[in-house]
Amino acid sequence: MSKHGYESGRLNLPFVGHCTFGKQPTCLDWDAIDADVAVLGVPFDMGTQYRAGARFGPRAIREASTLFSFGHDGAYDFEDDVTYLPRGSVRIVDIGDADIIHTDTMQSHANTEFAVRKILDAGAMPVVLGGDHAVHIPCIRAFTDQPPVHLIHVDAHLDFVDERHGVRYGHGNPLRRASEMAHVTGMTQLGIRNVSSSNRSDYEAARAAGSDILSVRHVRQLGTEGVLARIPKGVRYYCTIDIDGFDPSIAPGTGTPSHGGFLYYEILEILQGLVKQGDVVGIDLVEVAPDYDPSGSTAFLAAQLLLNFLGFIFHEKATRDA
Repeated sequence: MSKHGYESGRLNLPFVGHCTFGKQPTCLDWDAIDADVAVLGVPFDMGTQYRAGARFGPRAIREASTLFSFGHDGAYDFEDDVTYLPRGSVRIVDIGDADIIHTDTMQSHANTEFAVRKILDAGAMPVVLGGDHAVHIPCIRAFTDQPPVHLIHVDAHLDFVDERHGVRYGHGNPLRRASEMAHVTGMTQLGIRNVSSSNRSDYEAARAAGSDILSVRHVRQLGTEGVLARIPKGVRYYCTIDIDGFDPSIAPGTGTPSHGGFLYYEILEILQGLVKQGDVVGIDLVEVAPDYDPSGSTAFLAAQLLLNFLGFIFHEKATRDA
C-alpha cells in the first residue's frame, strides 16, 4: 500500500512554515510564472468609505488557507465522490503582493493592473486577494486585451456609483467602472440588499449596462438552478466576490457588514454549477478586514471558498479534457 508524502517526508502541519496561499510555492519573479493559478495579494484599502483594515486581508486569508494545506493527495469530498485538487494536477503559485503607494490610488491601481497582466501573460488564472473592492477596477482592466467576460458579482452592495466629490475609483465604484469596459459583456449581481451607497439611478444605470440584479431573497426564491438559468452559458466568467455578500453571522470581519446575507452553501453551489456552463478565467475576493474578525472565521470562509472554487474549476476542466 503506497504511502502519502507526509508519511515518508515532513508532516508540514498548517502552523509550520511560511503563510503562502495554501502553502503553495512562491514565484516572486513575475517574468517566470509557470502555473495554472497565480495568487496575488492587493493590500489596498484607500477606497474605503467607512471602516478601514482590508489592507490586511491578503495576510489573513493566506494564514487561514494554511488550514487546508494538509499533505493529503487532494481534498476528497464524499458528497460529490470527487478528489479535488489532487496532488500534482493543478500548479498554484503565490506571487506576493502588488506594490501599494500610500495615498496614491491611481499608482496603486496601476501597479495592481501590471501584476494581473503579468499573470495573464504567463497563461495563468489570476486569483486576487483584496483589499477593498476598489481593487476590482485594475483587476478587470487587465483583461482589456483578453476575450470578453461576463461578470459574476457577489456582494451586499451594488457598487455602481459613478462619481461623488471627484471619487471615481473607490470601493463604491468598481462595477460602474467595469461596465464601461468593452470586454465586459454583462453582469450578474447576487446578494444586493437593503440600504447601500447606490441610489435608484445607479440601479437603472446598472440594468441599462446589462446587469441582472438579484437580492439574497431573490436567489432563495429562484434556487440554485433558477439562478444559473439566468446566467449566460458558454461564455467566460470573471468572479468578483465581496465577503460582505455573506451574512455577518458567518463573515463579521468586514468593513461594511449587512445583515440578511448569504450562507456558505448558497454561494458555493452556485459557483459549482457555474463552472459547468462556462469558463471561469479570473477571481478576486475582497473586503476581508481581520481587525473585525476576532475568531478568524471570515478569513477561513474566504480561504475555504476560494480553494473549493478552484477545485470545482479544475475538476471540470479535467472532465472536459478527458
